[in-house]
Order: sequence, then C-alpha cells, then structure tokens
Amino acid sequence: MALLLSRLGASSHRHRLAVVLAWLLLLVGGGVGAGTLAGETSDSFSIPGQESTTALERIGEEFGAAGGATAQVVVQAPDGRTLTAPESAAALAQLVTELSGLPGVASATDPLDPAAPSVDPELTTGYSTVTFEAPVGEVAPEQQDALLAAVEDAGDGALTVEVTGQAIQAPPHIGGAAEVLGVAVALVVLAVTYGSLVAAGMNLLTAVVGVGIGVLGITIATGFTDLSSTTPILAAMLGLAVGIDYALFIVSRFRQELRRGADVGTAIATAVGTAGSAVVTAGLTVVIALAGLFVAGIPFLTQMGLAAAATIVVAVLVALTLVPAALSYLGFRALPRRQRSTAPTRHAAGRGFLAGWVTTVTRHRAPALLLTAAALGAVAVPFFSMQTTLVPTPPEGSTQARAEQLLADGFGAGFNGPLTVLFEGDGAVRAAAGVSGAVAELDDVAVVTPPVPNADGTAALLTVVPESGPTSPATERLVADLRDLLAGVDGVTASVTGATAVSVDVAESLDAALPVYLALVVGLALVLLVLVFRSLLVPLVGVLGFVLTVGAALGATVAVFQWGWLADLVNLDSTGPLISLTPILVIGILFGLAMDYQIFLVSRMHEAHSSGAAPLEAVRTGFRQAAPVVVAAALIMFSVFAGFVPSGDATITSIAFALAAGILVDAFVVRMVLVPAALALLGDKAWWLPRWLRRLPTLDVEGAALERHIARPQAEQYESVGAGGR
Repeated sequence: MALLLSRLGASSHRHRLAVVLAWLLLLVGGGVGAGTLAGETSDSFSIPGQESTTALERIGEEFGAAGGATAQVVVQAPDGRTLTAPESAAALAQLVTELSGLPGVASATDPLDPAAPSVDPELTTGYSTVTFEAPVGEVAPEQQDALLAAVEDAGDGALTVEVTGQAIQAPPHIGGAAEVLGVAVALVVLAVTYGSLVAAGMNLLTAVVGVGIGVLGITIATGFTDLSSTTPILAAMLGLAVGIDYALFIVSRFRQELRRGADVGTAIATAVGTAGSAVVTAGLTVVIALAGLFVAGIPFLTQMGLAAAATIVVAVLVALTLVPAALSYLGFRALPRRQRSTAPTRHAAGRGFLAGWVTTVTRHRAPALLLTAAALGAVAVPFFSMQTTLVPTPPEGSTQARAEQLLADGFGAGFNGPLTVLFEGDGAVRAAAGVSGAVAELDDVAVVTPPVPNADGTAALLTVVPESGPTSPATERLVADLRDLLAGVDGVTASVTGATAVSVDVAESLDAALPVYLALVVGLALVLLVLVFRSLLVPLVGVLGFVLTVGAALGATVAVFQWGWLADLVNLDSTGPLISLTPILVIGILFGLAMDYQIFLVSRMHEAHSSGAAPLEAVRTGFRQAAPVVVAAALIMFSVFAGFVPSGDATITSIAFALAAGILVDAFVVRMVLVPAALALLGDKAWWLPRWLRRLPTLDVEGAALERHIARPQAEQYESVGAGGR
C-alpha cells in the first residue's frame, strides 16, 4: 500500500494543476447541484414497522388532518380574570380566527368550544391545537415563522400567549459564531505547530474543500431522498475535524522529509506513502464505525452513518491528492523561514516536554496504568444513571418552555406528553369506550378523554394524559402498561402512539442493536489493527482504552446535560435526559477517532521496534516522534467539536460535547499515558502474534517497503560510484 500511495503522491505532484482544478470543479459543481436539486430535510425520528410509527401513519389515513404536525397555542387570562370574561373571550376568538387562516394550517381548535373545551378547571388557562397539513418534521420554515409571529402579536394584548409543539421545532443550522471560533482555534494550533501561517492556511483550506464537497453532496441527496436535518451537520463536524487532521499528518511528514534533505517531489511521495498509509487505515476504521450503524435497522441512523462515512472518504481522498498538489506549489515554504536554508538534518526528538513525559510514564508504568484506569472509571460513574429520550427539552426562556410551563401549571406535568391510543375495527368506538375505565385505573394516569371516532366509525382515538412529564420514567412505564392492557382487547386492533411512545420504541430498538453494533465494529477494527501491527495485544490494549474513553465521555455528558454540573460552562439552557441517538453515535464516531490516534501513535513505535530497538526504547522513540503531531491533531479536533456545542440543536449539542470530551480523554490520557504504560509493561509480549496468524497479509503503514524501494537505487548509485573509482 505504501508503494501504491507514494506513486499517487508523485502523480499528484507532477499533475498538480489538473488535480487542483478537478477538486475545484467538484466543489463548484456541488454548489450548483445543491442550489438547484436540494430538497427539504426532516426533523422526525421514527422506525418504520414499529407500533407507534405505524399507528401515526394509520391516524393520518383514518383521520386526515389529524395526522398532521400540531402545535399548542397556550393562552392565559390576566391575573384576577378568566378566559370567559368578555374582553378575554373576544381576544381569544380573534386569535383562533387568525390561527385558522395561517398558511399551511388545516385547523385550529377553540379552547372555549362547548363540545370540546380545552381549558383548566379555573378557566384561566387554555390552549388551541393548531394542526398543519404537513406531517411531523416537514412544516415549512415560513409557516413556522407565520405562527410564531401571530403568537407574538397576540401576546401584546389582553392575553398571555405562548406556543409549543413539534410543528415549530426549528431545524439546526451550520455556521454560527461558535463554529467559526472553533475553526479559528484550529488555525492557530496549525500555525503554532508548523511555525508557518501559509502552511496552516493551506491545511485548513484543503479540509474545507473536502467537507464542502461532502456536505454539498448530502444537500443534493435531499432532493431525492428524505434525510434528517441533523445529517449534514454531523457530516460537516466530522469531515472538518478529520480533514484537518489527515492533512496535518501528511504535511508533518512532508516537512520532516524536507528537513532530511529530500527534494520536494521525493518528500511528497514519501509523505503520502508513509503518513498516507496511516491516513487510509485510520479513515477506514472511521468508515467502518459509521457505516456499521446500519445494523441498528433504523433508517435515519443508517443515513447519518453513511452520509458521514462518505464525507470521511472524501476527506481521505483530499488528503491523498489535493494536499500533495498544494504542497507541490508550496514547496519549501511549508517550513519556517529559518529552516529553509539550513543543512539537512534529522529532527532531534530526544528532548523536550513530551520526551520527559513518556520517560516518566514508562518508568512508573504500573502506577500510571492503575491511576489512569481509576480516574477514568470515576469520571464514568454518571454513565450508569444515563436516561435517554427523543422528546427534546426546550431552551429555558423560550416560548416553548414558557408554554409548557403554563400547560403544566394548568393541566399537570403529563399534559406535555400525552399518549394516543388508536382503535381500529368495526367496534372501535365501543371498544375504546369500554376500556377507558380500566385505562384510567393504571398507575400514573391523570386523565382519559372520551373516544373520538373517525367519519365512518371504523376507528377511534383515545387520549391518555399521564401524571408525570414526557421524559419521566413513570411515563415510559405507562406506555408498557397500556400495551399490556390493550393486548387483551378482542375484535379490534389497539396501538399506542404519541411522541413519548415513539421515543420509547426508538430507545428499545437502539438498546437491542447496540451489542450487535459493538461486536461488528470492534471485531472488524480488531482484524484491521492485527493486520497493521502484527500483534494481538496491541489492538486489545487500544480497544480496552477505548472502553474507558467512551465511559468517561458519556459519564461527563450525563453529569453536564442530565445532572447540570458545569452547565454554565457550555451555555446550557436546561437539563434533562440525553437524546436517544447520542450513545450509539458517540460510540461509533469515537471508536473510529480513537483508533486513528492508536494507529498514528503506535505505528511509529512498531516502526522503531521493527528496526531493532528494544521494546522499551521503541515505545519511547515512537512516542517522541508521533506525540507532537497527535497532540496538535487532538487540539484541532477538540476545537472543531467544541465549536458545535452551542449549536442549539439538542442532538448535535450533546454529541459534540461528548466527542470533544472523548477526544481530550482519549488523546491526552489513554494514548499519552495508558497505552505507553501498558506497552512498556508488556515488553516483547506486546508484539507477539500466534504462528497461525503470521500468514495474514501485512499492511505496511510505516512504509518499510517504500524505504527499501528508495534505498535500493541509492545503494546501487553508491556501488556504481565506487566501481567507477576503482
């Protein structure tokens, strides 16, 4: 692989103009395609075939507009008055009329309708259910804006008016000030690492080209398939982070070869052949981890994984072709000015902080190993109390939060998470009425409304209002109790649905898929790492370190987002359960990134050991060579992920925080302390491979074959010179 990649690097050097123009053409073409072919993204999370999702589809078919996305416009009378007072009633009637005429609205109920009132017993708080024609997650932004404007205008009058509901959930966005700040920090880290602003800018620019092409491709895909609004943001976050890092590894090796006295073309070929081999292997582990999400059997999760994996592939291709072409133009300007005219030298890596660090860690390897494991285990403790949900907690101070508080005060906490039971069959209405009494006697049930039939009486809806809030474990238990009770109803089909029921079903599916996913991804990655390092114990050390990384990352995320610790540090508006997607996505992404650092760090140790160094010295030598680049790469990834934390989207915020925390833990604790300590403790045994596995192919990520290929002509040249002198 090293020889093949070195030829690719040399070709990119020779045809640098064509390579640069090809990538720019792809970028421009992607922009044109995104502007003309893009469609709308969806904010809904569901699993086809599960009870709650199927019931929602059936409600849309049986009840028409009732299947559309809804919002609750909550109204409260002034202190000392009721909604039935003449002035309040007139303002409420005007509001309902205005809501009914908004674009995309199918209907808006009247809280004071005698046939179906929706006011509290004191007549001070009520709500109008605004039903849109579009289904959940597909309400157009201009329709959402019109509803919010109407509510804001109405709130200036005699009534307090707020709005909540799935219909007004705004899609997440890319490009906020925090994301820009994260990229700026990455640029500073690159400039300090290189000692050259030009090289830093080139590194960042090539990464932006790669992530731009990836995200534009995903945007084009929205015109042909339904994609979650989270998908392009996840792809952008990962593509930018790994794009910068992969270019960093190749540029760093290129600079090292220049300092050794190589010309620009040879330095590019060697850098792509050596560091590029590690980039391909590392990128492959990330792709495996992301593409492996398909085992969960959840379409939107599979889409996220495949889209992000495609962006990673683009980032790898950019690193192997566009980066060498750009380096060809940059030449010796990739080095700091003071190094361009100095004599060739092998960069001294025997002194400095990191050299002293690895010497200390490997000298006291047993205590370092135990202390690291104990510390990460302590940080992981909150993980065991993790709660997940698909019901987002609205930001504190928003109209959604105020509306939910008004509803909770007037009708109880469970009103914000009602459950809907769909009865289908010839006796649907009778069955719904007959079972409502038994439903009312279940634990955590506050109210059971009278059944609402469809036009021909073949279906009926029963609304069950819990006593607890939508993210409460008691409400989740109620979903299971309802299904157990309704399983005994004869003659009709009864299904439980609603946002809480969908959340419960998705969480159960994810919990069932997680062990299978881990077995597949970890198994494939272990095979890959065995091929890379020709060892069984080194991959096992890497994977066990990853387990500690994930535990600490998710533990810290639970402590901040669920418990509220240091919430002000991340500008967190409210606390609550993590979004259900967070654990499996974080595990998949972090596994790929952790294996990146394992490959880049340990491959240099393996290279030193293969060259004849003693086990302990190989660990120290490889660490001194790779650690500076890994530190810079980790700081860059942390900056990029941290920039997405204040995005405002519940899914992206928790995932970005967990990834940022995981990168810090993995790079600076696991790979900088635990791995060198463990390998020093294992000694020669670290590189042991059973005889029956030695027939496996070798992935030469260190470029040993390439170095032999380069050294052979030099040796022949020396022999020729010697022969000529005799």
